[in-house]
Amino acid sequence: MSLPLRFGVVHDFRCPPGSDVPMPRVYAETFEQIELAEQWGLELCWFTEHHFIDDGYLPNFVPVAAAAAARTSSIRFSTDICLLPFRHPVRLAEDLAILDNISGGRMELGAGMGYALHEFAGFGIPRSRRVSLTEEAIQVLRLAWSGGPFTFEGKRWSFRDLRVTPDPVQPGGPPLWVAATSRAGAERAARHDAHLLPQGARDIVLDPWQDAVRAAGRDPGEHRVGVIRGVFVTDDPERDWPPVQAAERYRRDVYVGLIKSAGDNMGRGEGPRQPIPLNPLAWTVGDVAHCVAELTAFMSEHGLTDIVTWGGPPGLPPSAMNASLERFAREVVPQLKTNLAGGS
Repeated sequence: MSLPLRFGVVHDFRCPPGSDVPMPRVYAETFEQIELAEQWGLELCWFTEHHFIDDGYLPNFVPVAAAAAARTSSIRFSTDICLLPFRHPVRLAEDLAILDNISGGRMELGAGMGYALHEFAGFGIPRSRRVSLTEEAIQVLRLAWSGGPFTFEGKRWSFRDLRVTPDPVQPGGPPLWVAATSRAGAERAARHDAHLLPQGARDIVLDPWQDAVRAAGRDPGEHRVGVIRGVFVTDDPERDWPPVQAAERYRRDVYVGLIKSAGDNMGRGEGPRQPIPLNPLAWTVGDVAHCVAELTAFMSEHGLTDIVTWGGPPGLPPSAMNASLERFAREVVPQLKTNLAGGS
């Protein structure tokens, strides 16, 4: 089965200390950009999540997804990722159901278990519980969106004869994605019959995920595989790329600090450290022909169906990316869809 390719933008709403772009402007220009992205034909808008970061990193996708949904009509919203250990699963099920109604059935949810030590400390949750909290939250979400009362008895959560309302617009609720940087994460995504957000080497993420999906009697081609991949379209990289590059260097340095403090498989997996070819901090930079060639090869190699590019470099106004984003949507994406037709 070949699913249609989808492309979009991802936002984390950040204002680094010392930036002359105030946070209200970051939010205002981000919502304007999301509206433009829809007008330009992009299909996706994802939000990321972290907590207690000095730059105000988005801690809760729910209000921004609601605001963006109210200003748009076709673009779909998701997360890469929602940190499930910090969410009450029933409250999250309610939030997503409301968002699905606000948006007319345009919500999805990318889920992960987190890694940053300071976040678990801040919420008073032992990091050793992150796997069980994530596993149980996924199960509870599925049950909560089943359309009837459910009972669940787990290690972390217990609910009896509970009926969650309102019902989502989409039957069975918003489609679920699971992030993976390890074989265990890949098997988790397959076990829950979820779409995949891979951030690990092929032999420990993509290949084990495909094997596990097939072992369960399902077709990997019926599932989406999506990543964040920065794309900057310009005919003059030497002139236009440096300010964005500097902002992205800041983004990288913050993540590197969190990952080093976590100290395990780039912070998010259960297995040993591995190179990460599907790194969400990687960028494709150049003219249309270069971007089309590089992204065609990248998507084909990894069997990707969904790609979103960063929409707001930290410290710059989000509108600084609008020219590149429009060219990505209008000039790069149509060629990618032609090149990869039938092969995703």
